Amino acid sequence: MTRDTTPLTRRKLFTAGGGAAAATLAAPAAIAQGKVTWRMQTHWPTGNWYYEDVFVRFCDRITEATNGELTVEPVQNDGIVPTGEVLNAVRRGLLESAFIYPAYWIGRIPVAGHLNGHIGTWQRHEQMHAFFYEAGALDVIREAYAEQGVYQCGPVSYSGLALYSNKPLQTTEDFAGWRVRSTGAAALVFEKMGASPVSIPGAELYQALQTGVVEGAHWGSTSTGWGMNFQEVNKYIIAPDLIGHLNGEVMVGLDAWNKIGTDLQATVNEIVRAASADASAHFLYQDLLRKQDFEEMGGEVLTLDEEAQANLRRYSLEVVDEYSQKDPKYCGRVGEMLHEFLKVTDRA
Repeated sequence: MTRDTTPLTRRKLFTAGGGAAAATLAAPAAIAQGKVTWRMQTHWPTGNWYYEDVFVRFCDRITEATNGELTVEPVQNDGIVPTGEVLNAVRRGLLESAFIYPAYWIGRIPVAGHLNGHIGTWQRHEQMHAFFYEAGALDVIREAYAEQGVYQCGPVSYSGLALYSNKPLQTTEDFAGWRVRSTGAAALVFEKMGASPVSIPGAELYQALQTGVVEGAHWGSTSTGWGMNFQEVNKYIIAPDLIGHLNGEVMVGLDAWNKIGTDLQATVNEIVRAASADASAHFLYQDLLRKQDFEEMGGEVLTLDEEAQANLRRYSLEVVDEYSQKDPKYCGRVGEMLHEFLKVTDRA
């Protein structure tokens, strides 16, 4: 095992970047009658640095900001229900909330793919937040989740979408036949590039890479993949990140959400926004350090050529349009917003 020499202690960056916001929210006037506890399950396993630094800190931040009026208890992956059943569990009230990955629900909530992010779209955190909060994409996504009995609090940035690989990837042709562990819209883009995406649970991924069942994988950013020890079983990291800001999500069952007062609801929503900005900076810094470590270990960072990058963007928008046709009520509306947003930001 390669030791993760992370120089940032838990809370250090989060309290520095978000302490003021948390302090502002720390004393709501009239919240709800009595104290409320939510169990919040993630897809992240314990033992990874970001489980503590990002997820547990997020839960603590809500508890602290509300003076314990809303206590959020972190639950590891599969802690109450298997990851694939989290949406149903939250909808039915078997679990109050989740800090998780939207791609798991694309079959049921197609517009969740937009929440994750699409290859070749936004490059900076403020662009991503502008799309969801200012352009109105999150409002549409919340409508779709509400139909499932779930309140969508909003995206939390995991920084970029990084590819680890045992096959050198630089051209479009290099993707042909590449066996990659992938999920969501990214998997559909890789198919168009000629790759062979495979869905593998996180707990089985290290062995799958080690034994050659797959030749590469993405698990969030460079540093989150590092937390899964990808650096031990891959020769290459592929640059640039396919998405500037891949997103997780925070969701709450509608019954649980409606039982708390509007002050608490506002506090949770504001902490989600602030935590996303903090997590983005946290992951980005860790990504830079881990890429340096990877090269010092003998790994290689390869850059895709311009044609391959252009094809990834083109296929990504094809996937967006395909989902818009399948789900005009939600994906169609957000897809139209995305096309317009990319024109405004010169990414079309």
